[in-house]
Amino acid sequence: MIRFAFAGRCSTEDLQDPEASRNWQLTRARALIEPTGGHIVTEYFDVGHSRSLPWQRRPRANELLQALRNPNRGFDAVVIGEPQRTFYGNQFGNTFPVFVHFRIPLWVPEIGGPVDPNNEAHDLVMSVFGGMSKGERNRIKIRVRTAMSSQAQLQGRYLGGRPPYGYLIGDAGPHPNPAKAAAGQRIHRLEPDPAAAPIVARIFQMYVDGMSDKAIASQLTREGIPCPSAHDAIRNPHRKKTAWQAGAVRAILINPRYTGYEIWNKQRKEEHLYDIDDVTLGHRTRMTHNPAEQWVWSNDTAHEAIVTTQLFNTVKKIRQQRSRMPQRLERPGRQPQGQRTYALRGRVRCATCGRKMQPATIRNTVYYRCEFKEQEQSLHPGLNHPRTVYLREDAVCRALDRWIAKAFAPDRLTATLTALTHASAAANAAETSTPQQTQARKMVKECERRLARYQAALEAGADPAVVTQWINEAQTDKEAARKKLDTPPAATRKKETPLTADQIREITERLGDIAQRVQAVDTEKKSPLYEALGITISYEHAGRAATVRSRPSSAYRYSECPRGDLNPHAR
Repeated sequence: MIRFAFAGRCSTEDLQDPEASRNWQLTRARALIEPTGGHIVTEYFDVGHSRSLPWQRRPRANELLQALRNPNRGFDAVVIGEPQRTFYGNQFGNTFPVFVHFRIPLWVPEIGGPVDPNNEAHDLVMSVFGGMSKGERNRIKIRVRTAMSSQAQLQGRYLGGRPPYGYLIGDAGPHPNPAKAAAGQRIHRLEPDPAAAPIVARIFQMYVDGMSDKAIASQLTREGIPCPSAHDAIRNPHRKKTAWQAGAVRAILINPRYTGYEIWNKQRKEEHLYDIDDVTLGHRTRMTHNPAEQWVWSNDTAHEAIVTTQLFNTVKKIRQQRSRMPQRLERPGRQPQGQRTYALRGRVRCATCGRKMQPATIRNTVYYRCEFKEQEQSLHPGLNHPRTVYLREDAVCRALDRWIAKAFAPDRLTATLTALTHASAAANAAETSTPQQTQARKMVKECERRLARYQAALEAGADPAVVTQWINEAQTDKEAARKKLDTPPAATRKKETPLTADQIREITERLGDIAQRVQAVDTEKKSPLYEALGITISYEHAGRAATVRSRPSSAYRYSECPRGDLNPHAR
């Protein structure tokens, strides 16, 4: 008696009954093997996987391939119910050699028994069935897409999917197919949502009145109007529900379905090679947006419109005009963005997060800002950081210049030089870390960020087993980095020679009367002076306080410029 393993597949894309499909394939397999005394001892049946997937990417079929390698597999041969269900394209040629290698016969009803690897007719028949399977799939795709295109264009049929914001799914009567109608199936159409439809009409009018996508989103959020994902939370479990986004406003403004016409074919499925170095692994399917000229419009209005066609076309025309406008209009006398000089670039840090604050010009005023985006909040859950922190450059420079003028006045010059000497020596003495220790500190911080992300993923419902493995790996990396920090360095890196009082005095003398110059020079020309004095600023937003530190560096020597500018010459 021969022990068989049964292999089959069922796709639910065309609403097949998996149990019924399995039964008829199993019946055909048994009709082939039972007259010879064979019986099925195990099954490898895939449900919901396309025939275009190779065996290695079908879960149960891949298990069968792995079982072939096991000498104690428990079966002597494999039988299938229908070759078109099991093999697609050239899959037979890529899979059957594995059966031959492990001496496992493959029984096929259309062959009438096992496939003979030395029989050219058998190989030709199986190749024909693979081609028929591929052709059948392509014909089904063409028929379905053609039918859906006709239904959308000629009947204005709602073909499913998530209704756009502002609409609800309503009943449109029994299904036109008598068999489906007898089974209780009905067709649907879009109906205006009493709560959201007025918001859609208002968004169109706000845009025509001159507001941008971002401004409209901000206005709706301030008014407490739920965003689309919050309004229909059941259909949007994967989206954030905190506020309106400019992208949501844009999606509404460019959606022609609000004019009452049904639109289909806005997206399509594209197949891309799973691995370009191994084409036998087949393709993966991705959704891709179609250009507007390929959309299918209904010939007549299919549902109640929220905005008029005239208003929609007006918004479309305005968007096109705005897209052609230059992104930034240079005002007369304004310095180009790429040539602007910032006096405190790289010298201002946010005391809350420790990052450098980036300079930006807003309405001809220079600010230093630190942005803390929403995705960063999950990485630092305990950090109380505002969305954006701003610090005006002119306000800081005025206070900084007053301090410099006061500290380097003739009557206080000696005390200032003494303090700078001590600060330079103390800071230099503290810098004893090796490059390895510096890297270890970075690794510890990175591990802490990873742990925060993994904790957030665990709270969001990720697989605990997988996340636990990630956490353990991060903990191991963190402990290894801490051991490097605790290990005394074999050789401390060479320290920078601290500045002496004479060197600091030489720098200040070469700069001349600092108090006078700092008041007279333009703000954008003060950067060399701040660099010479080693100015760094830490801004505490909560207390609106900026802490200034000065540490002159011995790497700079200053010479007098013929024009009298503050001109550093590093050498």
